[in-house]
Amino acid sequence: MANMGLFSGTKSSKPLTMSVKSLTVKFRIPYYTHWGQSLLVCGSEPVLGSWDVKKGFLLSPVHQDDELIWSGSIAVPIGFSCEYSYYVVDDRKNLLRWEMGKKRKLLLHETIKDGEVVELHDLWQTGGDALPFRSAFKNVIFRRSFSLDIERSDGLIQNKLEQEDSVLVRFKICIPNIEEDTSVYVIGSTSMLGQWKPQNGLKLSYAGESVWEADCVIQRGDFPIKYKYCKSGKTGNISLETGANRNLNVDFSNNQPRYIFLSDGMMREMPWRGAGVAVPMFSVRSEADLGVGEFLDLKLLVDWAVESGFHLVQLLPINDTSVNRMWWDSYPYSSLSVFALHPLYLRVQALSEKMPEDIKKEIEKAKVQLDKKDVDYEATLATKLAIARKVFNQEKDLILNSSAFQNFFSENEDWLKPYAAFCFLRDFFDTSDHSQWGRFSHYSKDKLAKLISEDSLHYDIIRFHYYVQFHLHIQLSEAAEYARKKGVVLKGDLPIGVDRNSVDTWVYPNLFRMNTSTGAPPDYFDKNGQNWGFPTYNWEEMSKDNYAWWRARLTQMSKYFTAYRIDHILGFFRIWELPEHAMTGLIGKFRPSIPLSQEELEREGIWDFDRLTRPYIRLEHLQEKFGSSWTYIAANFLSEFQKGRYEFTEDCNTEKKIAAKLKTCAEKSMLLDSEDKTRRDLFDLIQNIVLIRDPEDSKKFYPRFNLEDTSSFMDLDDHSKNVLKRLYYDYYFHRQENLWRENALKTLPALLNSSDMMACGEDLGLIPSCVHPVMEELGLIGLRIQRMPSEPGLEFGIPSQYNYMTVCAPSCHDCSTLRAWWEEDEERRRRFFKNVVGSDALPPSQCLPDIIHFILRQHVESPSMWAIFPLQDLLALKEDYTTRPATEETINDPTNPRHYWRYRVHVTLESLRKDKELKTTVKDLVCASGRSCPPGGQEVASNTWDKQQVASSREKNPISKPLSGVPQKGTVAVV
Repeated sequence: MANMGLFSGTKSSKPLTMSVKSLTVKFRIPYYTHWGQSLLVCGSEPVLGSWDVKKGFLLSPVHQDDELIWSGSIAVPIGFSCEYSYYVVDDRKNLLRWEMGKKRKLLLHETIKDGEVVELHDLWQTGGDALPFRSAFKNVIFRRSFSLDIERSDGLIQNKLEQEDSVLVRFKICIPNIEEDTSVYVIGSTSMLGQWKPQNGLKLSYAGESVWEADCVIQRGDFPIKYKYCKSGKTGNISLETGANRNLNVDFSNNQPRYIFLSDGMMREMPWRGAGVAVPMFSVRSEADLGVGEFLDLKLLVDWAVESGFHLVQLLPINDTSVNRMWWDSYPYSSLSVFALHPLYLRVQALSEKMPEDIKKEIEKAKVQLDKKDVDYEATLATKLAIARKVFNQEKDLILNSSAFQNFFSENEDWLKPYAAFCFLRDFFDTSDHSQWGRFSHYSKDKLAKLISEDSLHYDIIRFHYYVQFHLHIQLSEAAEYARKKGVVLKGDLPIGVDRNSVDTWVYPNLFRMNTSTGAPPDYFDKNGQNWGFPTYNWEEMSKDNYAWWRARLTQMSKYFTAYRIDHILGFFRIWELPEHAMTGLIGKFRPSIPLSQEELEREGIWDFDRLTRPYIRLEHLQEKFGSSWTYIAANFLSEFQKGRYEFTEDCNTEKKIAAKLKTCAEKSMLLDSEDKTRRDLFDLIQNIVLIRDPEDSKKFYPRFNLEDTSSFMDLDDHSKNVLKRLYYDYYFHRQENLWRENALKTLPALLNSSDMMACGEDLGLIPSCVHPVMEELGLIGLRIQRMPSEPGLEFGIPSQYNYMTVCAPSCHDCSTLRAWWEEDEERRRRFFKNVVGSDALPPSQCLPDIIHFILRQHVESPSMWAIFPLQDLLALKEDYTTRPATEETINDPTNPRHYWRYRVHVTLESLRKDKELKTTVKDLVCASGRSCPPGGQEVASNTWDKQQVASSREKNPISKPLSGVPQKGTVAVV
């Protein structure tokens, strides 16, 4: 708590008329701002602006010790009540940021007399303060099996002020995680607070919403006071909050307050830390599935997670991706619909309680045929849909007329009707490219109504898609509720993009920029970046209805998940935008961004824009790249416009045109080198530019990524080089920071406020400096992968130094597993063994269970809120599960845009549940680190290490030494 001191420079609102009894409310909050920024209070009543920030009540700053205190006074009537929050604004009252969490409530009881002064001591609420009230904690991890009775109501003054020199202080503390029969006290330096003796302290009463309060009359001579909060369990054990003493001082020199309401935020306890397992839905294997993991398999996975000490199960996206109706659709981040679930995960056995015998036999036959090492995407999906159609034909009227289906349909028809119509049109026209659908190319509600009409000949086809989505909803809902009851957070994944041939681009074309595509910035995966091919978002259009499309997505996700991962969160700050004709990710620009103007460049002596923006192709470049075949390349792809200078011809002046022409040449066997090599060399030529001209404004330019690597740049004069290097560095690392920050603060809160799920952000890659402060402010949890450190100069991340607001993991779906990573590079393995393990010994060539154990222990003992492990890395703790080649366990190869996402775990969940040895090893790792474990799974041996076994293993194994610099055991609540 801040050191409370003198109010100065405060402003008062207009006084009330003399006939109205009033009292004074003083706001007081410590908060550091930048130059030109101010703090104001805005609330539900006119005196506080009626939630119009422009009309909010400005506070005034004063420095007290090492704090900046903002304060101000207003006059209000007796019995005044309102909601309010604090906001940061510029000198024109433009909103810059606001505090997170719930709106504050103020209720002044009528016993507070006319003319009295009530002083509010508040603390700024960050996104982290709101985390305990997200569904992951509130409804799952901190879910109570007992109820707390509200013992007092807001505003009630429980003590009387009988002496002139006394002050009524209301203590208020939030404790979201509390055990049954626990009492809360405040103890401190005054006799009224027990003089630091818990048994004599002030007991607080429960006021609802995880808040405890108590009123205490304190004599003027007792100030300043020091105090802390503590808990007393039913066993009598006292738990005192951590950190320095809280301080309360009062200025009695002028207009002294008679009432002080303290909002002390969260009780300071050891931060809550948990662990989880990550596995794609399609990778799960069970005894009941048909060739792929299914939603109902999550119940088995949750059981295994609980028994292994995990509070969380993380999945990849589970939305329908059936754009091409082939294995390309295995890519889970290219959604056909951001609302529809994928039919791939349907359990057909659960469609009917009266399954006909012939269909039962068909299912059993399919189980055998599809039980392969990897997912056969096409065969599995086709088989499931064929079986589902047969069941649908027998039970459609029974199901579709049921009240359960009718409720589902009415809640989801806004997206369900267009989705079903889209699937019908996709199959009818044999393409998802809706530009090829004739009069249905452009969506309208009238056309949709005719398409799904009961009178249409294809009505049953439309209804079949309703039917499948209904059962997917029922099955996933059952698994999600099971996870909640077991204390396990189900974490989903929010893709950054949608397929350009999707339901969403058909229904909401104005929300997307179809002439551009989304890519990963260069250096995110490789030197050329990656073109994901998704259309970029039209944020300006989306903002018109307060991002309703995004809010609907999150609302839909929250029906099943209590947490989610935001894929490529940098896309909400800025996106790497490419022309639609690009195939790689190199020749792009950030949107939004501030371009270089022609005037700005000319002032710096840069004027030959044609030279800088056209591919710089000289004769020697052709001879160097293509050798003796350069003449063929020049004749078929280029034209000479100056002596020794070439340019691409009209039919191959983009990457897509080059690729198409090369394919034709290859089919005619006209290439001397391989098609791939020739394509790469030609792409190098077309990318050999220094500046990119803005297609929307020819007088604006963007520096090409890594422009210094181009021969176009190398052949410039020294002055031009120096200017362009300076402007390049400014564009990529300084120029955009405020713009990107403002963009994120417009878009991200709309997502976060549309559901109560816990949000995590994938913040890997080239991270602008504005990103992490915004994530911290909004309560977004970041990602830390040890082999991909964000700190400059580090080859391997140091888990013991991770921030609390992070998820730490040794690997993820976008990189190789621990075993594969260890085995693929000998020199890197040696550096890791020396610098991280701390051993000069020669590391083993195979990633043995001891090594896996060491790395996982590094992560569970880190300060990160969550340690989440891919299932493959956990299975590597036991040699029995490492018989499969490590490279076969990789989920995705980000360098391959046509990667087949088909990895299946080679052991069933039923077998894993029977493996007590593995579960014991995993649970002991989690519990020994001080991370919280869910209740249940008691059959899994001890929750603590056998000290003799550990000591013995450390003598035999040099990597079993204790890890330094990490916090030891600590539990209880998020702070």
